[in-house]
Amino acid sequence: MATDGLSDLEQDAWRGFLLTHDRLWRALEAELAQLNVSMAEYSVLALLYEAGPEGMRMSDLAQRRLMSTGGFTRLADRLQNRGLIERRRSAVDGRGFDATLTGSGRALIRRARRRHHSDLRALFFSRLDDDHLRCLAEIWTRLDPDVFS
Repeated sequence: MATDGLSDLEQDAWRGFLLTHDRLWRALEAELAQLNVSMAEYSVLALLYEAGPEGMRMSDLAQRRLMSTGGFTRLADRLQNRGLIERRRSAVDGRGFDATLTGSGRALIRRARRRHHSDLRALFFSRLDDDHLRCLAEIWTRLDPDVFS
């Protein structure tokens, strides 16, 4: 018989996901805070690091961060004021803006990535074997919102 409630298994799975996400997020954020970097800042700096010297269009960064344009602009303002990113008119069409890392931004993200990756290994990856990781990767693929669009 169908009910509106979750089964015990569904509830355990959902609660476990939420608790684990919260605990990992807090631990990872606390470590990055020692470098004066928030998780939101880290994700933007990491995207720009991966984009290379050409940087990324501001609108693409906002979309990848799943942030509103206004919220992302405030985050970018903070990063620019700290001398970590630069913004310039897009060379492609001159309408939008691109963001790139400054020398200070590259130095900071290299340190932050080393710490973050080390923390991920200690808090997450070291507790799972390759079969667990493959299973998780498959689950995240199944839950990818692009699959539903």
